[in-house]
Amino acid sequence: MRTGESEAPESVIRTASRSDIPALVALVNSAYRGAAAQRGWTTETEFLDGQRIDHVTLEGFYDTEGTVFLVLESAGTPLACCELNAPKDGAGGTAYLGMLTVNPDAQAGGVGRRVLAEAEDYAARHWAARRVRMLVLRQRSSLIAWYERRGYALTGDTAPFPYGDERFGIPRRDDLEFVELRKELVPDTR
Repeated sequence: MRTGESEAPESVIRTASRSDIPALVALVNSAYRGAAAQRGWTTETEFLDGQRIDHVTLEGFYDTEGTVFLVLESAGTPLACCELNAPKDGAGGTAYLGMLTVNPDAQAGGVGRRVLAEAEDYAARHWAARRVRMLVLRQRSSLIAWYERRGYALTGDTAPFPYGDERFGIPRRDDLEFVELRKELVPDTR
């Protein structure tokens, strides 16, 4: 941890359960959209209006085999979370990480790095994943740079933004698309 940065005291990372859904929906939406998101640096308000996730969509993730949510909480309050999907290409394959979220008031304090590292470790330990991939809006250059500093690299692959599906937000521009980043995981030699 760099000088001047701090992490939530006595925080714990665990696998989220269905009972966490309301708190996770609130956390994700507060970090990406609206006035609360503007307190942090991960806001998407410049690109999208509306919600980032809703209860029904998040609940659907729990019905998907091989999907887990990790949540970092302090004093019972969720401060960060992420979605993690098992490799579809089997052991030794590529896990997917999505929706890495940190409460705007806890950003820039090491919480995001900790959740990201735990997600990578979880993918390697539980699924024997050798890589982690993610999709990030191409327009989010500061976020892409943050991931690159953590060992992720742009692959050159892109994916379209789901225009017309307001479950993921209301676009404020017509050129949104996702870029793929990928990181090779270091095998555990313990």
